[in-house]
Amino acid sequence: MTAKTPEMRKAAAKRAKNSPALETGQTSKGRRRKNSEMAATTENIHAIKQQLDAVRREHAILQQAIYEAAQIQRKLCSPRELVWGDFEIAGEIFPVRHLSGDFFKVMQLDEVLGVALGDIAGKGLSAGIWQAHLIDLIQRSARTYLHPADVIAGVNRELCLDQGEPPITALFFARLDPKGNELQYCNAGLPAPLIMRSGKSVDRLEEGGPMLGALQEASYNCGTVYLNPGDVLVAYSDGLTECRNRDDQEFEIGRLSAAVESYNGATANQVLFSTLATVLDFADQCPPGDDLTLLVIRRCKTKLAVSERSNKRDKNFSVSSRLSSVAVGQTC
Repeated sequence: MTAKTPEMRKAAAKRAKNSPALETGQTSKGRRRKNSEMAATTENIHAIKQQLDAVRREHAILQQAIYEAAQIQRKLCSPRELVWGDFEIAGEIFPVRHLSGDFFKVMQLDEVLGVALGDIAGKGLSAGIWQAHLIDLIQRSARTYLHPADVIAGVNRELCLDQGEPPITALFFARLDPKGNELQYCNAGLPAPLIMRSGKSVDRLEEGGPMLGALQEASYNCGTVYLNPGDVLVAYSDGLTECRNRDDQEFEIGRLSAAVESYNGATANQVLFSTLATVLDFADQCPPGDDLTLLVIRRCKTKLAVSERSNKRDKNFSVSSRLSSVAVGQTC
């Protein structure tokens, strides 16, 4: 066997160094493929980032549109607070989402006041879209018919005649006559509103009929009550009494009655926010499963000027810090 000279060994090493087949690590072909894959990955990441930016922009536009729709809803459900003759009226809605299926409306009908509180089945966008239509039907029917039962029957007929599937809606409608302090009402499927009498007794307003949107020719009855000085009427959606706490207990009507009774002598606005604060304290930060709506009507014990009532309403009254932190669309 011929011994290798130093020159032969150098030549062999040089050939090994220059040979692509024996090159250590990645071959030049492999490096080109890897660079190509890295470029493609970078391009894909850039494209995904652009798509995410576009989605974020669309989401921001949608959120702004929903916020604006929620503000329109708040304007439709008005006034939030009203002093009318011997009566104080206050109402508020806390939607579980940005748009509410609950609504209320206070409207002047010649010499009387029309009051409506409704709960459209469902929540969010679908229920919120129907809200404006329902309020319009109620206002038109209230100006056409005299008795609350006829008003609700008229709304039900119009709702059932609409093309498509109308939403099932619970509705309480009343006409308040200041001359005789008489309240005529019809309750179509809403939890019975309460009248907390100054003498500690409680009346439930149950006369009415079935919910709207199911039977076109449904019939409704009308009830009549009288509001004495100091009496407080409380109308509410089922989301309030069904609000649950950490122990899965519902707020229920008994706690509502006790809360309103404890605020005896307070203004309608004080009763409203104090009751809502009591509900939130009971829930103990548990998110509600439905919209919360409360409407309070109080007949004053003494006749006060509007300015005097405003001063009385603001004096020594503060809303619960937890309640004031709840925004439209925010859970409680």
